[in-house]
Amino acid sequence: MIKNLVRGATALCLALSPLVLPSAATAAPAAPNAAQVLNLADAVDLVPVADESRTGYTRDKFKHWNTGLDATDGCNTRAEVLQAEAVESPAVAADCKLSGGLWVSYYDGQEVNDPGKLDIDHMVPLAEAWDSGASAWDAKRREAYANDQDAAVSLVAVTARSNRAKADRDPAEWMPPLPEAHCRYVGEWAATKLRWGLSADQAKIDALKVYAEACETTVVHYTPAL
Repeated sequence: MIKNLVRGATALCLALSPLVLPSAATAAPAAPNAAQVLNLADAVDLVPVADESRTGYTRDKFKHWNTGLDATDGCNTRAEVLQAEAVESPAVAADCKLSGGLWVSYYDGQEVNDPGKLDIDHMVPLAEAWDSGASAWDAKRREAYANDQDAAVSLVAVTARSNRAKADRDPAEWMPPLPEAHCRYVGEWAATKLRWGLSADQAKIDALKVYAEACETTVVHYTPAL
């Protein structure tokens, strides 16, 4: 229940305008790994710009799904995210087999009552992470990225159709089919880039800046990953 509230609160914050937010230029230096709150335009400005390379990428270099936050509950990361994001909790049987429940896929606004019809999407796809910095990480950090439940926006339960339409594309190439989801999606994408210290090429930065102009009330929350 607590995880559901945390995820819901984060999504709400991304959609609301703050009363006062310091700009990236005027904000006081933050302690390492301190939680950050920025408007979307300033968040985009903090994403490092660099060319990208997919050389050497394979999906199996990111171990997932692992035993999740609770290694004793018999549920892997996928099942834990499904439980955390359920609008109505599913039944949990032996070996963490889920049935029933209700989810709302924010990419397309679809209600889903069968967990088998949902994918757990990496907000910044594994291939995109590899291209923009994760190729230099060790296996342990890539596993942490692939199973990140410490940030509510890193992994999201969405319809399999929308996730597979997205594939490994970025906001310059794909946006959720539900227009109302665009600002939230761009904010969460930028937050994930910043959380993990990942870069973006100029085409992605240019696309993010266009959305930032349209999403001027979107707030980005992130905490740098350890």
